[in-house]
Amino acid sequence: MSTFRWLGCGALAIALMAPLHSQDPPAKPGTMQRVLDDSKPSDWRALDPDNTLYVELASGRVIIELAPAFAPAHVANIRQLARDRYWDGLAILRSHDNYVVQWGDPEAGTPKAKPLGKALAKLPAEFTRDANGAAMLSLTDHDGWARETGFSQGLAVARDKKEGKAWLTHCYGSVGAGRDNAADSSNGTELYVVIGQSPRHLDRNITLVGRVVSGMERLSALPRGTGPLGFYEKPEQHVALRSIRLLADVPERERTPLEVLRTDTRTWDALVESRRNRRDDWYLRPAGHINVCNVPVPTRVPAAGAKRQRS
Repeated sequence: MSTFRWLGCGALAIALMAPLHSQDPPAKPGTMQRVLDDSKPSDWRALDPDNTLYVELASGRVIIELAPAFAPAHVANIRQLARDRYWDGLAILRSHDNYVVQWGDPEAGTPKAKPLGKALAKLPAEFTRDANGAAMLSLTDHDGWARETGFSQGLAVARDKKEGKAWLTHCYGSVGAGRDNAADSSNGTELYVVIGQSPRHLDRNITLVGRVVSGMERLSALPRGTGPLGFYEKPEQHVALRSIRLLADVPERERTPLEVLRTDTRTWDALVESRRNRRDDWYLRPAGHINVCNVPVPTRVPAAGAKRQRS
């Protein structure tokens, strides 16, 4: 395995104009908890079973929401790999402090490498996408890495109208596809998750495929690798992947009930403001600023019998 591969870990679209919200009055300013307490059922959405991965570790389940609007070829290949049970029995190979964890085949690049089944061995680089379309909620705050940042369907995104491009940003919990030097050398078999401070210098240099929505603590707390770039040096240090499945292929009784806060509502606007200017009793000085990677996208277990929204 190349030690450089970690550089790579209806459809959605990005608008060139400000989105329109509902005519509901905005939620009152307050703490994030108060915003969530005041939220309506329609402010929440269910995960798409065809774009959700369940990663099963000995410590429990990690749930990943995929981003087909930004990396359609990679997401299609990841779906196929999951359906072929490619990752079952493979391992987390790297835990780089304040950076990423990465998993894949320990025998990749050797004659013992696990066959890819029906998945493709080569994909195009998907570092950016066309910015035309709809549904980006922009932040008013300055960003040092992009002309504009915001959220699209719960994903932290950036945009450059002059270039006409949009892309996912490297925030805590972002999931990407490892690659070698060549831009088109990733195929989704080696995935990484950001576990440290946001490495935004990787934006537009690698294909991001989604984000972790539940179970980050199972990744961020892993023992750090002692080898270069945080790779585990001995096979016994590897963290076993019991399985990685698409939610659509998981029996109903085994599913984790989960809803994600929508990022196209007045409630979302109020939540962003609650983080930009903290009103918790502990805070004495509001910051007046927020970074796209410092806005959490909350999840919750839906109330029993609640009608689940799909967006």
